[in-house]
Amino acid sequence: MSHKKLKLQELNRISTSEFKEAEKTPLIIVLDNIRSLNNVGSVFRTADAFRIEKIFLCGITPQPPHRDIHKTALGATETVDWAYALDTLELVQALRSSGIKCYAIEQTENSIMLDQFQPEKNQRYALIFGNEVDGVRQDVIDACDGVLEIPQIGTKHSLNISVCNGVVIWDLFSKLKK
Repeated sequence: MSHKKLKLQELNRISTSEFKEAEKTPLIIVLDNIRSLNNVGSVFRTADAFRIEKIFLCGITPQPPHRDIHKTALGATETVDWAYALDTLELVQALRSSGIKCYAIEQTENSIMLDQFQPEKNQRYALIFGNEVDGVRQDVIDACDGVLEIPQIGTKHSLNISVCNGVVIWDLFSKLKK
């Protein structure tokens, strides 16, 4: 069996306009006071890869256009729908009142391990990712429908936000597409 590496023109990538019109994965990403421009760009790139519905950039989270966001996003800021919200707590409350289930991605008492979580079909979800040092604010956690945690067995029990985002999105995307 051959495993010839594919050239860019062989990847069957869709255009920006086709992306905008395509059916989206019913996931919304909420970034709660993320500091790193590179992390924001990486989240955009992952959101593009899995056709995520929307990203909300909250509080101090940097917004496009910015050279360091674009460096890691590779154009995904042009495809993925995004908006700015000043206050994460108010946003979570508004999302929940519109029928979207909100889950903080955090390590807490009574969290649901990601591998044990089964998303409901025909349900939209918002996933809240927190600051690189402090994580998701406690008042935001309290306003959520629940907390999802990535099971870890190493010594650090800590993942970079962009890695955490990729793990969670891939897991939920694969479960929703079954």
